Amino acid sequence: MILTFLLLVLLALVAGFIGALFGLGGGIILVPGLTLLFQKDVKVAVAASLISVIATSSAAATVYVAARFTNIRLGMLLEVATTTGALLGAFLAVHVPGRYLFFAFAGVLVYAAVSMLRSRSASAEPTTVAAPARSLSGSYYDPAAGTNISYVVTHVPAGMLGSLGAGVVSALLGIGGGIIKVPLMNAVMGIPLKAAIGTSNFTIGVTAATGAIVFWANGHIDPYVAAPTAIGVLIGARIGTRVTGRARSRALSLAFVVLVAVTAVQMFLRGFGIRIG
Repeated sequence: MILTFLLLVLLALVAGFIGALFGLGGGIILVPGLTLLFQKDVKVAVAASLISVIATSSAAATVYVAARFTNIRLGMLLEVATTTGALLGAFLAVHVPGRYLFFAFAGVLVYAAVSMLRSRSASAEPTTVAAPARSLSGSYYDPAAGTNISYVVTHVPAGMLGSLGAGVVSALLGIGGGIIKVPLMNAVMGIPLKAAIGTSNFTIGVTAATGAIVFWANGHIDPYVAAPTAIGVLIGARIGTRVTGRARSRALSLAFVVLVAVTAVQMFLRGFGIRIG
């Protein structure tokens, strides 16, 4: 029992680190880890992941806001759509058979990897086109590049629509919505990767809380899983936020793509009942 607790904390620590590093909330690691390694029911894993996403956001948001990576005005705007989607996704999740959640998870991961590969703004020099929303502009100092980065947000309606979908995915799969919102903000809205990560971490906690309420009401939250994962995620998220500021955007983008591609294959196979390891 103690060994299982410690292993869950360790898994969550890695998830929290990666979640804060990429603005994803940690669910991208936690849900596959709990289902593939600990053989937990996928809905219990999703519920625990949502609790941990709240912890990740709480730990990471203050650091990113202080570093000025977070665009607070943009985050609050997008969160209106994301929270609405989260309510819909949570109600769907408690009625969808578990195997389809694996397929949905794999599909979302493929989308995220392709979006990041196609992005032309990973180096934090976005092209401002199509009616930029200058009231949502932002700037920050990039320690890795040694310079100030300024940007103007574009394609706000597309960002709102994508955020609605991110909310559905967040509650449906327990991943906080960051895996949709980070590529969306970076590739579609012209926001530098580090600003997208900071803004995503600022908002994913609210999104996850919305979905977690529905899972709690339907009895899918297991405290023996949620508690150790929340502890580990808090620790890992604090470490991840420190690394982001020093890492180069191109390296972050490449690592993101590799990570989600490997996880997508694992989840797709699990949907067919094929277990890895």
